[in-house]
Amino acid sequence: MEGGWTPEETVALAIELKKLGCDYLDVSSGGIDPRAKIPFAPGFQVPFGEKVRKEAGLPTMSVGLITEPKQAEDIIASGRADMIALARGAMWNPRWAWHAAEALGAETAFAPKMMLCHPKLRPQVFPNRLAPA
Repeated sequence: MEGGWTPEETVALAIELKKLGCDYLDVSSGGIDPRAKIPFAPGFQVPFGEKVRKEAGLPTMSVGLITEPKQAEDIIASGRADMIALARGAMWNPRWAWHAAEALGAETAFAPKMMLCHPKLRPQVFPNRLAPA
C-alpha cells in the first residue's frame, strides 16, 4: 500500500535480524488494513518469503492459503521456503499433518489412542474412505 512497509524493507530487516542471531523469519504481507487489495490465491504470500530467503540468506517460513499437501511439498522442494505454516488448512482439518504424510507416501507416528480411529483399521466404519483426504 502507499506509504506501507515494502518487501525491500523486509529484506533489510531480515539481514539485520540475521546479524543478531535470528534463525528464521515467518514472512507475511499482513493484510491488517482493510484498504489493502490483496490478491488471495493459493500460496499468495510465498513470493515474499522467497525474496527474503534469497536476498537476506535467512531461512523462511511461508504462509498464505497453503492447504494441500502437494502444494506445501512443492514450495519446500522448489526451494521457495524452508518451512510451511498453516492456518485455514489446519483449522479445517485438525489432522492435516497426518493426512498430508499419508498423501505424500510417508509414514508418521500416531498417538496409540488416535490410531484407533484410522480408516485403514476400521474399513467397516469407513467403507468409502480407505485413506484420509
